[in-house]
Amino acid sequence: MIPPLTACWRLDRWALPAVLLLLAACAAPTPPTPLPSESPAGALVEVPLEEWPLLLDDLDAASLVEACNQSLTYLRRVPPDRMFNYGPHQRSAASVAAGLERLRDVLVRTPDPTQRRQVLQREFILLAARGSDGQGRMLMTGYYEPVLPGRRQPQPPYVHPLYALPDDALEFSLRQLCESHADMLKVDCSTLPSKRLVGRVENHKLARYHDRDAIDFHDALRGKAQPLAYVDDLVEQFFLHIQGSGQVIFADGRRIRLGYAGSNGHPYRAIGQELLDRGLLAKHQMSMQNIKKVLAERPDLRREVLAKNPSYVFFRELPASGGPPGALGVPITAGRSIAVDRSLFPDAGPAFIVGARPAPGGQAVDFSRFVLAQDSGGAIKGPGRLDLFFGSGSQAGELAGRMKHEGRLYFLAPRR
Repeated sequence: MIPPLTACWRLDRWALPAVLLLLAACAAPTPPTPLPSESPAGALVEVPLEEWPLLLDDLDAASLVEACNQSLTYLRRVPPDRMFNYGPHQRSAASVAAGLERLRDVLVRTPDPTQRRQVLQREFILLAARGSDGQGRMLMTGYYEPVLPGRRQPQPPYVHPLYALPDDALEFSLRQLCESHADMLKVDCSTLPSKRLVGRVENHKLARYHDRDAIDFHDALRGKAQPLAYVDDLVEQFFLHIQGSGQVIFADGRRIRLGYAGSNGHPYRAIGQELLDRGLLAKHQMSMQNIKKVLAERPDLRREVLAKNPSYVFFRELPASGGPPGALGVPITAGRSIAVDRSLFPDAGPAFIVGARPAPGGQAVDFSRFVLAQDSGGAIKGPGRLDLFFGSGSQAGELAGRMKHEGRLYFLAPRR
């Protein structure tokens, strides 16, 4: 039973005049203070000892050890005094690493769940995510690493490119630019947003970077970005963008891994809503598989529907061995790595999830397991979202595409 909750690139100097004009015009009032559940201190609440779940784990110990080791690799790279927020508590990287080593040993060496919980209660604090409703509701979805056939050079039907970072993309934030040119501006830089923006210079003026429609259907990146590979399906290319990384297998059997390198700065829009609005899918039918099916049956709609998501992802080539890298720069582990909102939840932190997951054959089964917060995602924002990594290939994709269930999320923090 789930216990209830208790309460880049640098701007060329010759483009600066246009940017500074934009800065002066964009001075904004101070953003409103976030709601408690939308701040790190309010995202997690401590669970009393008598309300701890049993902490049953449905996966093998080897995958847990691997995921813990990857988080330890990250924690040992950062300054030992870097602080991580566990709701109202803070822990240093050194403290989190020591706690994670201890947690890994306890989980491996103490298989009895009741005894294991007793040991963990003495050494750890359990904190529950408040979720989207303040009562712990988490929408749990899944993601995976696509593995697609492809070519190094365009060769019909392999004509859809996977691009590296464009040469003409400019990454900046209004606050950063203001602070670096404070002597030229009469603006309080602290009132400007720090959100990452991506632009380009057009006719000596700063313009927003190209969107998906311009890139895929108007060849906007010709001569500006290197294609790393070509695939034979525009829809599969689109979903590789959504996943953020993938593998491409060439005709001779060689393969490359493409990892996330950046984006065009446009907001992510879910194309499923477009299919709902057109009456092509019902809400209960929404899944990656059904979206692909509709677009396969209606090729006349592909451009219009795909362009509804203006966000576009660029890649870098990575070693094909091991797992794909997550947002922390370490490989993620199938079934053990989760993506959460890094502004609210602690990087690399050990966590525990409870909910339902898809099983082969179309059914859903209850599950619970220990996981590690090792990734992030464009659609994974706020205190009520969690994305579980299912692995690589078509079977992982089939399961990830059906993962859309409510659940609970907990984090474990060392007591000291």
